[in-house]
Amino acid sequence: MEAYCFKCRSKREIKGPQQVTLKNGRPATQGTCPTCGTKVFRIGRAA
Repeated sequence: MEAYCFKCRSKREIKGPQQVTLKNGRPATQGTCPTCGTKVFRIGRAA
């Protein structure tokens, strides 16, 4: 799964993805950017 990295300014594959649930109950995925190590986040169920 890919997410947009704001530091690299491009889409990157999520390293160490974790399924999380937002306060409103929506599913999301968070992890880190493999290039720079910044936290990346994507709302929606993992495909």
